[in-house]
Amino acid sequence: MFYYLLKYVLLGPLLRVVFRPRIEGLEHVPASGPAIVAGNHLSFSDHFLMPAVLKRRITFLAKAEYFTGPGVKGRLTAFFFRSAGQIPVDRSGKEAGQAAIREGLGVLGKGELLGIYPEGTRSHDGRLYKGKVGVAVMALRAGVPVIPCAMIGTFEAQPPGKVIPNVHPVVIRFGKPLDFSRYAGMEGEKAILRAITDEIMYAILTLSEQEYVDQYAAVVKAEQTAAKGDKGRRFPRAPLS
Repeated sequence: MFYYLLKYVLLGPLLRVVFRPRIEGLEHVPASGPAIVAGNHLSFSDHFLMPAVLKRRITFLAKAEYFTGPGVKGRLTAFFFRSAGQIPVDRSGKEAGQAAIREGLGVLGKGELLGIYPEGTRSHDGRLYKGKVGVAVMALRAGVPVIPCAMIGTFEAQPPGKVIPNVHPVVIRFGKPLDFSRYAGMEGEKAILRAITDEIMYAILTLSEQEYVDQYAAVVKAEQTAAKGDKGRRFPRAPLS
């Protein structure tokens, strides 16, 4: 109930005024049945804009940090995400990926739409990064199509670290469903999973026209953070003996 209240009364109309989203290819999203919508991830606002324009309900796998923040703001954020039907996923530890897959398959098993960002995290610089293979595992195990989606303009509207978004036009572009039934039963083959994931990322890239980086976003972020830390040192680090 709260999901539809947000979409049609509280948040949806406001998002349409602020971002003025133009929707392209909405006919590619099936009217019923399970499917994965795989998109790029440029902004915190992506979580709300895509559900606002879809005719069907969509459930995202959201990082657990959104549900565990401290203080009043943390509790409000957790309440908002839970009420909107989003599922917390712990991204730390060896079992994190398997937990996300289990949760995603549960959504698909109920015949619903599952939203996922194959990059695993928001892009910090507006580029598109290498996708993780969890989306391929879920597509094969559930036997569902993958609809690529590109969010365009959300990075400029609300870049990382900005709380109040800019008034900026946004395009939400859906591509033709990708069918991977030819790989049925091969979810244990690493090469197959990589090929499927790369095909999904290429479809997103074609829609978004971003610059592509063949590295994981989290790795690049960590390297850049470490580099900044080293630059801030007054003395060079002593070599290990």
